[in-house]
Amino acid sequence: MSTKKFNVAVIGYGWAATAHIDAINATNEAQVTAVWSSRPLDSATLSAKHGSPIEAYSDLSAMLASPDIDVVDITSYPNQHAAQFVAAARAGKHIIVEKPLAIEWSEILEMKRAAEEAGTKVCVCFECRFSSQFLATKSVIDQGLLGSLHYGEVDYYHGIGPWYGQYRWNTKRELGGSALLTAGCHALDALLLCMNSEVEEVTSYATQSANPVFAAYEYQTSSTTLLRFTNGAVGKSAAVVDCLQPYYFHTHLVGSEGSLLDSKFHSQRLGGLDKGAWSQLSMKMLDSGDVHDHPYQTQFQAFFQSLRAGHDMPMTSFQDAFKTHRVIAAADRSAAERRSVKLSEIPVA
Repeated sequence: MSTKKFNVAVIGYGWAATAHIDAINATNEAQVTAVWSSRPLDSATLSAKHGSPIEAYSDLSAMLASPDIDVVDITSYPNQHAAQFVAAARAGKHIIVEKPLAIEWSEILEMKRAAEEAGTKVCVCFECRFSSQFLATKSVIDQGLLGSLHYGEVDYYHGIGPWYGQYRWNTKRELGGSALLTAGCHALDALLLCMNSEVEEVTSYATQSANPVFAAYEYQTSSTTLLRFTNGAVGKSAAVVDCLQPYYFHTHLVGSEGSLLDSKFHSQRLGGLDKGAWSQLSMKMLDSGDVHDHPYQTQFQAFFQSLRAGHDMPMTSFQDAFKTHRVIAAADRSAAERRSVKLSEIPVA
């Protein structure tokens, strides 16, 4: 088996890209060797900044045509993802892509077709699944400490105002999409991971803060989505990007044998616990929207190892992310049309 490192080319050179480059280079499986940007970049400056040889490209087609590139990492604006993803797949590259996959569902379907036709392996940046918080939470669930889950809520609270770099473009409908697409998707994705059942129907409501600091948004910046799962369980996921408070990734799961609340839990499966008090899990909570605090290195290491083994990416493959985005598409349609939407209404091809 080859031990040569995978060569990665990054599309886009902004905030997320710098975090990705550091995380990729920190794995023992891959290295960033090329960067394309719509802004002029200097190869020597890039190489010096990141500590390894990186070639700067202004011609995306030329970069994708390079036989030395194994993987393409897409960190550009969300409304550019689909075209760049399709081009990379057709060039025979494996792909890392930031969330959301795209803004429009029709574009996500195009991406799905391109990946399937090319046999491309994909890692989607729902990296919160690889966080300490959700690795530990999933372990508690998988070990049966909560029993059979019948209710769950995972919520995203993160005010994205002018004080936050993403605000500059995030206010636009064509770039942010919705409260779920722009950021709340992390919480909804985590809820789907925990509940481990297909979604049958959603009902979503959306609103917006009256504070003038959020007036520039072209879409409603708070939503709450109710979900009914095929196994009978129900859930809720709030996406609130117009709050004025500390970042909070709220998690509450309720099962037949116990409950989990953020980093605390109670389980009847463990003898001697006081049901009048929570027990504490020692895990690092998701407490920041800063991409440099996200567990990209753990996620990317898993992706490169799966690539080397010829397997699909665990937990955050295209198929995993497609399911989450399909629920988001249903939720955003529900909020827009003010009705419940069945998942069967969202096409898969």
